[in-house]
This record gives sequence, C-alpha cells and structure tokens, in this order.
Amino acid sequence: MGELEPYVRRAEIAYFSMEIALRDEMHTFAGGLGVLAGDMARSAADLDMPMVFVSLASKDGYVLQTFGEGSEQLNAPNPWEPEKWARALSSMVNVEIGGREVWIRPWLYEVTGRVGAVPVLLLDTDVDQNQAEDRHITGRLYGGDAADRLKQEIVLGIGGERVLRALGFEIRTFHLNEGHAALLPLKLLLDTTSRSGAPRRYDETSVRSRCVFTTHTPVATAFDKFGYDLVHSLLGDLIEVETLKRLAGDSALNMTRLALSLSGYTNGVAERHAETASKMFPDVPIRSITNGVHPSTWTHPQFAELFDRHIPHWRHEPEVLSFADQIPDEDIWSAHQEAKRELLALTMQATEQRFDLDLPLIGFARRMTAYKRPDLLFGDLDRLRRVAQKHPFQIVFAGIAHPSDLPGLKLIEELHEYIGALAADVSIAFLPAYNMALARDLVAGSDIWLNTPLPPYEASGTSGMKAALNGVLNLSVLDGWWVEGCVEGVTGWSIDSRGGADVDALLFKLQENVLPLYAGQRDRWVFMMKQAISKLGPMFNSHRMIRRYASEAYLARP
Repeated sequence: MGELEPYVRRAEIAYFSMEIALRDEMHTFAGGLGVLAGDMARSAADLDMPMVFVSLASKDGYVLQTFGEGSEQLNAPNPWEPEKWARALSSMVNVEIGGREVWIRPWLYEVTGRVGAVPVLLLDTDVDQNQAEDRHITGRLYGGDAADRLKQEIVLGIGGERVLRALGFEIRTFHLNEGHAALLPLKLLLDTTSRSGAPRRYDETSVRSRCVFTTHTPVATAFDKFGYDLVHSLLGDLIEVETLKRLAGDSALNMTRLALSLSGYTNGVAERHAETASKMFPDVPIRSITNGVHPSTWTHPQFAELFDRHIPHWRHEPEVLSFADQIPDEDIWSAHQEAKRELLALTMQATEQRFDLDLPLIGFARRMTAYKRPDLLFGDLDRLRRVAQKHPFQIVFAGIAHPSDLPGLKLIEELHEYIGALAADVSIAFLPAYNMALARDLVAGSDIWLNTPLPPYEASGTSGMKAALNGVLNLSVLDGWWVEGCVEGVTGWSIDSRGGADVDALLFKLQENVLPLYAGQRDRWVFMMKQAISKLGPMFNSHRMIRRYASEAYLARP
C-alpha cells in the first residue's frame, strides 16, 4: 500500500475519464466532459466518497487558442508541467501496444474537499523506458489520428486498471465516463478465464456487475470507432475477433457499444438524453442521472458570501439553496453587478472593447461545433439590428473548436465577421483562450445565458446550470437539462425549436419577453434571478448527482 495507503485502504469505486478538469494550470481537459469529471471529483471529496479517479496526464494539453490575422483559430499545444502540481508515483506498469511494451507512470493529484479527499491518477507514457513515439501517446489530448486515439484508450482502459492493481487498490465498481475507457471491462472479461483451451469461456455477468457506464453522446457518428485491422495491429490477439465483434459491433470496434455490452448499469446525462439514447440502443436499459455542477466552484465569490450569510449549509447541502429566494433583492442585484463589472473589465483587457454595465449582456460560451449553432442569433441580421435599436444589448462569446472540426473552425471565423458587420449596432466580443477561469467569469457576469443547440444533440449542457447558480437567466432551446429546468418566465425562457423557425423564435423571445423585462421591470428580473437560484441550484448540482450514482449505480448493485 505504501505511497497511497489511506486511499488504497478505503477506495471501492474507480472513475475513469479521458479528461478531467482539476485546475486551470493543469491542461488535462478539453471541455464539458472533463469539467464534469472534475466536478464529480470535487463533490466526491466534499462528501468523503470512497473513490479514486483515473485519467491521462496529457502533458501537451488540448489547444492554446489564439487568433490569426483573419480571425482564424490557431491550434498550438498547451503544455503543462505535472511535477508542479502532482507527485510522480514509483509504481509503473506496462501494456502491449503494436507488439511493444509501453510503460505507464502514474502521477498523483489530490482533490481536497470540505470533509475528505480523493486521489486522481494521471497516466503518463513519457518515461525513459519507452521508445520515442510511445512517449507521446499521453501527450496531446484528443490529438493525432485514429491510431493515436486508440493507443490513448488502451493506456486509459487497460493501463489504468493495471495501475490500480499495482498500487494495491481493490476496486468493486468501475465507472466509465463516456466510452473512451471501454477496454477496461474488456480487460476484466479476459481476467475471468484462462487462455488455455478453445473456445475460451468468459464470465460476462461478473464483469457487468462491476461496471457502470455513463454515455454522453447522442450522435452515433460521434462514437469512437476503430477498424478491426487497426485494433489487431495495436492489440494483437488479445481476444478472439468473433467475441469482440459480438460485443462491439460487426463492422468496427464501437467503444460505446462495447461499454454498453459489458456494463450492468448505463445512464444518460439528462432525462431527454436517456430517451434519445434508448432509441439508439433499444436493446439496452438506459437510465437517467442528470448532470450537475460543483456549487462552490462555480458560484461567484459575491454570491458565495451571500449564501454563506443567509443559508450557511449550502456548500455541503445544496438543497438549502431553495431558501435563496428569501435573500433581499438589493443584495442579489448588487452581487450580480459586481460579477458583471469583473467580466466587463476582463473583456476590455482582452479585446479593448468597452461594454456598458447598464445594458443587458448575453453570454454564449461552449465548444464551438456545428450542432451548438453559435451563429443562430445572426440568422436575420436586419431584424437583429431592429431589435437592438429598440432594446440595446451586448454579447460576449467564447469557445474552442477541435483542430480537426473544420465546420467548427469556420464558425469561429464567421462569428468574427458578424462582430465586424454589426459593430455600429451591437457591441460583440469573442474572448480567446477559453478555460475554467474565463468560464467562471462568463457564467457569473452575463445577464442572459444563451444556448441554441440543434435538438436532440444536446446531451445535457452544464454551463446553464453554472449560470443559474449565479442568478443568470437561461434563454435556451428545450433540449438536454433545460427540459427539466425551464419554468417559462420564472427560471428563464425557452426557444421553440419546432418547425425549423428557430431564428424567428429566438429573436421574437428576445424582442418581446427578455429585453423589455430587463429594461423596464427590474423587480421582476430580480425575482426571476432568485427563482433561478432557488429552483435550479438545489437540483442541478454535482452533490445531488453523485449521491444518485451512489444509491442507484454503486450501492444498489451486487
């Protein structure tokens, strides 16, 4: 047990995620999936859960976002130094990839909460024992081609399980956050039988009793799939191809299908998403545990001070945020205005654009990709100008596109073109280098949080939950979590996406409901801010989420 004795002695649940957002200085995450994993770890520490988290070191990070002369996104690596934030452990393991031994060293990062702490193991192949090309496997998060991605997933799933055993952990339940770690249950399956004899017999039931799978992807084309020729070249004869095809798909190794086949509990990340996933995989029972966000991480200090004063147990029991509607209006407004001032100062520093504290500010920040439709607001520029002339407003954007997502990269360029075209009518800024710190500023300092995904492609969407904790009102398409959270005209507003008239519906709602309320009915606006905090905060938090996983997925199963 040595190095990790206190954790090894009590940890029963291992949570595997390709990415995890621990702190801004550690570039081990790309977006919402990693932030969710980080919030899960923070709540696990707050609640003293018997858990260990496993991810990749990703020493070259994801993307250091800057813009070129034509406003195109430049995609440089974003390296970080693990030794500044984590501790190298002496136990190393190897996995066979492409006929070679690849050694893995784990780094330990400890997440400390209000009650306890949980260990995070970051897997690193950049060690002297490896050949040069293998040292870069855990370098760039989501970098390279299909072979690079499969190598990373071998390290995560097979290597991660071996690291846990080498360190002395005896894990009862493995939780797969998305399909990237699906080779883990395959490894467990191989451990249920010996290699002698033909055909081999596997105990799939025992593997399913130990594995929980959370799927986040409502789009079949987004599942990780690897051709069996590539799988054979990297994994060799790990398992009979007939068995693998039965578990993971005939035409290619579908990591989502493999995870579904070998997990005894599967859930989507919102009620609507579970319905969508069930239609995609009608042969698998898919439950629903809606995502949540870590309350004290995403609450602005001004609001945190208010909550500490009026509802002091909110950090441990976010349910008591239901009493936030009793906080005086002037205190709520004052806290929000301070958060907004900070965002406007940051915007001025980053873009040299001066925004008006008294005008409503629309925030839009998330992964830049086509189905998120960040350009929907600009679908009718003439009408948008007319709306702005009657009810002036301003907009702040942020978000990173994956370097290989050409439509997403194009959207960033188009947004900059709209900024120029509307300069005389609407103040708009695009803030570069989107990260956790910027996200915290945006979700607290905006007045309106805009979300315009194309249904049913929004699995959950947690940025709006963070905004609600800070009294920011959501204006969103009814998809993902907002189906559960929207009380029209009380916690925010919906955008009717039926009939393909989304642009019209969005501009109508802005013109007739949202902007006039901000301009002329401040008391009602603050009432809605308090309703957003008191109705959404108690529900859409990671404490509630992890408690549901504990009772429904971890403890309720053999």
